[in-house]
Amino acid sequence: MSIDSATGRTRRVPARLLLASLAGVLLLGVSGCAGSEQGRPSVVVTTNILGDITRNIVGDEAEVTVLMQAGADPHSFGVSAPQAASIEQADLVVYNGLGLEENVLRHVEAAEEAGVSTLAVGEAVDPLTYTAGESADEPDPHFWTDPERVSKAVGLIADQVTEHVRGVDRTVVAKNASDYGSQVTGLTSWMRKQFSDIPSEQRQLVTNHHVFGYLAQRFGFRIVGAVIPSGTSLASPSASDLKSLSTAIETAGVKAIFADSSQPDRLAQVLKRESDIEVDVVPLFSESLTAEGEGAATYLEMMRANTRSISTGLGTE
Repeated sequence: MSIDSATGRTRRVPARLLLASLAGVLLLGVSGCAGSEQGRPSVVVTTNILGDITRNIVGDEAEVTVLMQAGADPHSFGVSAPQAASIEQADLVVYNGLGLEENVLRHVEAAEEAGVSTLAVGEAVDPLTYTAGESADEPDPHFWTDPERVSKAVGLIADQVTEHVRGVDRTVVAKNASDYGSQVTGLTSWMRKQFSDIPSEQRQLVTNHHVFGYLAQRFGFRIVGAVIPSGTSLASPSASDLKSLSTAIETAGVKAIFADSSQPDRLAQVLKRESDIEVDVVPLFSESLTAEGEGAATYLEMMRANTRSISTGLGTE
């Protein structure tokens, strides 16, 4: 029904016209919502460690979406359909690379083929290769255990954000990167000082799987071995692997085994029983941040916690 302006009487509007009008209003509403969501620049990050680093750099200049939840395993986490869509709609995708995000890389590659800008951080920070185990001679993706490489990553991410993310204030991003980079540089100095109290002959690491090669190189540790002799937590050790590592531990006089806090330490406990010497099993935050209040909610908090745990586990006391 409508009012005729000439007669002042009401007149009937055909149903098809009324439906078309309503459809037009709804379409405008939907278009407006979509435009609002798409109007804000977007950075999508695969892992939560890189997500924290990227958020410190981007600040409020763009929406930063982190795909990996707190406490998840980067080797096995997956993404939902909406998350996969967000990858293809991003201005920039920041990912670790070097084979780390085993279930997500295909989505990143699809986005790259569709024209989305991407940054494989691990490939750009002078990556190491594994020196032992099943992954020997393959690239090691765990670069974040070396804060000096993270410092380099901060600059790389900042450059990509200012180049590819529309509408960001370059000055703000540069300042954020400088401020956060200074904190990471300070972390390196602090870690070196903490580790200086560990005698050189005791700087020996046995971990759940091969994850601390970069830290070992930077701060002068020796990797005795890993319970899972691989660069991925998805592999499994054999009985002979455990026996060989047990022998190496006894020969080296290792004081502690470091197990990832996000995974059960059953294998480390089994290895401890296989060894004739007393070995502590010490949890570390190696591949994932935690929820707030659980000990490693940020990259800086994670690295400080690990440094204290390593220093205590291998110290003289």
